[in-house]
Amino acid sequence: MNSPTLDLPARLLGSRAEPAADLAGHLARHGALDVPRGHPGAWSRSVLEAVEAAGLRGRGGGGFPSARKWDTVRRASRRPLVVVNAMEGEPASAKDRVLLVHAPHLVLDGADVAAAAVGASEIVVCVADDRPAVATAVEVAVSERRRAGMSGPRITVQRPPGRYVTGEESALVGWLDRKLALPVFRPDKSRPLTVGRRPTLVHNAETLAQVALIARHGPEWFRRQGTPEAPGSTLVTVTGAVRSPGVLEVEFGVPVVDILRRAGVDAPLSAVLVGGYGGAWLDGAHLSTPYAPGPLAAAGVDLGVGVLVALADRSCGIAETARLSRYLAAESAGQCGPCVFGLPAIADDLERLAAGRADVGVLARIDRRAGEVVGRGACRHPDGAARLVRSALAVFGADARRHAEGRPCAGHTAPSVLTLPRPPDDRRGVR
Repeated sequence: MNSPTLDLPARLLGSRAEPAADLAGHLARHGALDVPRGHPGAWSRSVLEAVEAAGLRGRGGGGFPSARKWDTVRRASRRPLVVVNAMEGEPASAKDRVLLVHAPHLVLDGADVAAAAVGASEIVVCVADDRPAVATAVEVAVSERRRAGMSGPRITVQRPPGRYVTGEESALVGWLDRKLALPVFRPDKSRPLTVGRRPTLVHNAETLAQVALIARHGPEWFRRQGTPEAPGSTLVTVTGAVRSPGVLEVEFGVPVVDILRRAGVDAPLSAVLVGGYGGAWLDGAHLSTPYAPGPLAAAGVDLGVGVLVALADRSCGIAETARLSRYLAAESAGQCGPCVFGLPAIADDLERLAAGRADVGVLARIDRRAGEVVGRGACRHPDGAARLVRSALAVFGADARRHAEGRPCAGHTAPSVLTLPRPPDDRRGVR
């Protein structure tokens, strides 16, 4: 395997200068995909083995081995359901919507492969109700496949509410099952989620696009990019202090700084937010870290949902974290105490700290409260918020101490580099 580079051809998106691919363009580029129908026992085992040999992990944030998910669902006694999770509730992320607008048939191919492998007769594509262009692109692609006489499971598009927590897979399945998008505590993840008692395979849109490529080209081809521990390419949304924000396709192992340069870094950086708004800050001194799970974890961050937010050194990391903390507190599903009470209390303290109006015990109190919410929610939402806050206190430690002393940095009133949607008035019980 060669050293990771930014110069390898894009597998998922191709040339972004090209118009969005219709079915004819998709087939011209990728070729037809022969998916057996009926009871493809030998084929199912072979494609499951190919996905496992490729080392494919989910691209939605959890990084769970895809083949293991399939194996759990296919062993269930009832006929499964395949759900394409294209909710992308993370405000900084755009990779799934770009993928579904520019290459919807690649995602649908992957969903078709997964459905055949686990024995599902139906595919549901979930697109947030505030993403009409994405839903239209999928619906057009589904109609094209139907007119072309492509056989396979029935495909429908559902429009759950566009909320941060709705994209969490148990919340999404809850909405499909009961129209109530509340995460559930799952102590045993070897048992599949269910919709109407049907075992349900939930995959992120990018994950399924990768499945479609593995099914066509095999695991050895897939592993030609990336590293032995993190094979393949992935989509990254780059925003913040860059000239050309957007979605880039990179192979795992490329240094973070190279990805930022490709997006056009336009100022010295103090830090980069890695993984999304429930992610963590990476110190500007560590930008040479390879973009891959192992090296990032060693640096105190993780891939998350595939987001890099560049923070210029003229901005204030404490103020930006306070804004994020308030947003995450407002996005609670409202069913667990750590979110309902803990996250707003942390946000209150951070806002006072950012403004230089905090008391002397604020730093210890923020850290203590962040520790108290970890592992105590039905989902990982409070854990992500705590990880973000604790990383800010570490990376921006000197600034935090000056803010606590009533001497906030000049950047605390600078415009934010973050994308923060205005929350509705009622954030609880998402229906």
